[in-house]
Amino acid sequence: MTDTKTEQGKSNIISRNNPYLASIRENILLTKEGSEKETRHIVIDIKGSGITYQVGDSLGIFPSNPPYIVEKILQLQSLDPEEPVNYQNTKITLREFLSKQVVLTRVTKKFLQLLSQKISSASQRKRLEEILEQEKELEAYLWGKDYLDFFEEYPEVSFSSNELVASLGRMVPRLYSIASSPLMFPDEVHLTVAVIRFKLAGRMRYGNATGFLSRFAKIGIKEIPVYNQPAKHFHLPEDPSADIIMIGPGTGIAPFRAFLQHRMMAGHRGKNWLFFGEQHQSTDFLYKEELLDWLKKGVLTKLDTAFSRDQSYKIYVQHRMKESAAELWNWIQNGAYLYVCGDAKHMAKDVHQSLIDIARDTGGMSQEAAQHYVNVVLSKEQKRYRKDVY
Repeated sequence: MTDTKTEQGKSNIISRNNPYLASIRENILLTKEGSEKETRHIVIDIKGSGITYQVGDSLGIFPSNPPYIVEKILQLQSLDPEEPVNYQNTKITLREFLSKQVVLTRVTKKFLQLLSQKISSASQRKRLEEILEQEKELEAYLWGKDYLDFFEEYPEVSFSSNELVASLGRMVPRLYSIASSPLMFPDEVHLTVAVIRFKLAGRMRYGNATGFLSRFAKIGIKEIPVYNQPAKHFHLPEDPSADIIMIGPGTGIAPFRAFLQHRMMAGHRGKNWLFFGEQHQSTDFLYKEELLDWLKKGVLTKLDTAFSRDQSYKIYVQHRMKESAAELWNWIQNGAYLYVCGDAKHMAKDVHQSLIDIARDTGGMSQEAAQHYVNVVLSKEQKRYRKDVY
């Protein structure tokens, strides 16, 4: 998984199929005490990797499973951790396979079907078979559970290593928007990571990748397979004098931190306007000191914040956009590029609708003309409306 030399003396290019084993250089808590969230600044060391990136790109990461889950499953199933497993034309140990090649925090339907055949209790078997027939009930039943839950619930059930290997879902990479500029940090990639964590059945659970990055990956140990995933359209304007409007609540701020670093280092003359939102100003103002310093120095022209839980009614970034509708519309009409990063399901839809509303109410367009302007003119024809949503 490293950038090794081929027989011809040429280096393999780092990619999803040939990731580089990187290490964490820094793991810093961004949210303050009292926050309902845990958001971390993770610095990945890529020195000597040959990885190059641009602002707007994402870093692909293959996580490993929590070590205690791997060891407990091996113990409960009385499996030899050193048993060789054939995987992708190579032999690795069963422990390594369970650690890195499969997802142990999300249970597959295939595994449950096999489990139901092995349960000795007829009533328990029937109940599980009924759940398997109802997709919505199955989804609710599996929520938050991992494989360890089932091995602990049915200690009498035994799986061979081959059965286990065949029934588990394969590990896939997670993509994180890069929060740094190569002009400032050529040997590092910075990430803004919202840690998924919750307690269920007396045990803490973590998102596969966020748990790995925040809890289980050790500082300075090359154990994180990574690669750069170039962005297709989510890059800075070619014209360094172009203005940009960035809308990134929560961890959606990541690429915009990179944008601002890059424009500062490259001496871009265009103005920069950031809309940032989170729950509480006192605990969730990510990169606060950095942003305020950039605002003071003029790197950041305007900063509008929306802290949704700091008042009796909720305020989001789209509300701040509408409050500044006249100036926002003026920027757009003068050629500014619009960037949105973050949650696709809610935030991005609300921001999109707010842009249409501003084009209609402030721009004096009809509803149909406003929709056409945002959906076609800005997005497709002029390519000045760019999204990185997930």
